[in-house]
Amino acid sequence: MNPDTKYTKNGDINIAYQVFGSGPIDLVYIPGWVSNIDWMWACPELVSFLTELGKITRIILFDKRGTGLSDRVAELPTLEERMDDIREVMDAVGSQKAVLFGHSEGGSVSALFAATYPNRTISLIAFGIFAKRIYAPDYPWAPTNEERQEVYDMIENSWGSGEMNLESLAPSKANDKVFMDWLANYFRSGASPSAAMILTKMNTEVDIINILGSIKVPTLILQRTHDIDVKIEEGRFIAERIEGAKFVEFEGSDHLFWTGNTKVILEEMKAFILKIRPKPVYEKRLWTIIVGRIMPSKANSPRHQKFIKQYVKEYRGNIVQYNTETFTATFEGPSRAVQCSMDLVDKIRDLNAQLTIGIHIKECLVGNPVNKEIEDFATLVFKKPIPNQILLTQTVKNLLVGTHVNFTPHKTIFETESGESLLLFIVTEKIRHTIEINKVDHNTMFQKDSFLEKVLQNIDDHLGNEHFGVEMLCREIGVSERQLQRKLKAITNKSPNKLICSVRLHRAKELILRQQSTIAEIAFQAGFSNPSYFSKCFKKEFSVSPSYFASGILNGYS
Repeated sequence: MNPDTKYTKNGDINIAYQVFGSGPIDLVYIPGWVSNIDWMWACPELVSFLTELGKITRIILFDKRGTGLSDRVAELPTLEERMDDIREVMDAVGSQKAVLFGHSEGGSVSALFAATYPNRTISLIAFGIFAKRIYAPDYPWAPTNEERQEVYDMIENSWGSGEMNLESLAPSKANDKVFMDWLANYFRSGASPSAAMILTKMNTEVDIINILGSIKVPTLILQRTHDIDVKIEEGRFIAERIEGAKFVEFEGSDHLFWTGNTKVILEEMKAFILKIRPKPVYEKRLWTIIVGRIMPSKANSPRHQKFIKQYVKEYRGNIVQYNTETFTATFEGPSRAVQCSMDLVDKIRDLNAQLTIGIHIKECLVGNPVNKEIEDFATLVFKKPIPNQILLTQTVKNLLVGTHVNFTPHKTIFETESGESLLLFIVTEKIRHTIEINKVDHNTMFQKDSFLEKVLQNIDDHLGNEHFGVEMLCREIGVSERQLQRKLKAITNKSPNKLICSVRLHRAKELILRQQSTIAEIAFQAGFSNPSYFSKCFKKEFSVSPSYFASGILNGYS
């Protein structure tokens, strides 16, 4: 009998999960590429593998955002969002600490989770894992740009059909029509073509090489010798860079762990899981660290300090040092640190001061993250401070999948304590030139539809009412919440809440174009009670902050 499927929320996104097994140890399975936790149970081979693991562990399955039974997403998920989903599912089932078992691309985010949250990770097991998904001289086994384009073309033209070359994932099952039909159905039920494309492009951008050395939990890397999807050299490369990691090579060509010689794989995993005695507390973990300098120093008033602390807190960061000129803050991941930095630069500029910010990611003590390397990095960033500039190291840049942030190389190189040379990059934020600023009309955002026009008009009529939501909208137009959800999803591919927010933001953009009110006033006029939250939503919708958009208008951008 299949386990019950349940849901937990990470923000607005519903994450589907299942729990089964009788063992005393929790194991979270992070699937590769796409999945469907209901459809897993239609594959006897996969069921047999998971059932065996369930004899010694309590297994927690989930569909990552954008796949399977979880909510679809319109944009690339960030690695922090992916890690948050894992934590949210663990919290939902009361798991304080678990073994992470990541397959393929799921192994990459598992590795980052283990480095970031070692005190919630018993051990890390990865099968067919990669550290990068695009060719580079320091990682020559990954696919080339041309080879990745072939995957994009396959998704575009042949998603879920027999032309996907699925046999390459499980050569031992190539002549098993029942299995291959299941696998094609599994992928189709796991993601639509557009969702599969989003996730594939996210995978292309993954680069966890520089954080491998920060993984300190017991680690087991498993790989088949002739796997053509992820080369054996990739597994060796990763294991060599994780302190104490055990690498086990198996005969065969299958990329799927539940086909081929599964018995020896299960024996290796069981022995590893049962042998590990988790460390009570890890004193170090991976932190993303902001160092900031206010210019001129006399401009650093209690008012500036208040907003800096407020913004850092909103992005789940923590101020660890603050003085008359500089401050240091820690974050659990790089995308929050970068988005917070961009908001801070905008806000402090509005207060007639300027900021220079540097962002680095480093394994540091949990209670005292400021060490010599961070101090050296701050010295480098502040040596010749440029107003309103955000510098970040190559390690940070490599982990910013899905953030829509632009970068330009900086001529400076940062030498770490370990002797590693890291390139620095400048965060650049540009108004999209495709926007015709004199022709913004939210009614043209979506396909014309009489029902939709009625919905849009109703949202417009209540634009300034911050309490207006789905329940009131349903009453006004005379439909149930389920009907509204279904119709809007079919017409716009947006939930009612997302549509209301999007309409508010497009109307706010029109108001900014008129240049008759301040950003804060426009936020209230568009139904946002918190200008800071408005700025965050605006940036997510248009990839540019409202103040930067306004400054672009004044400077004649179009």
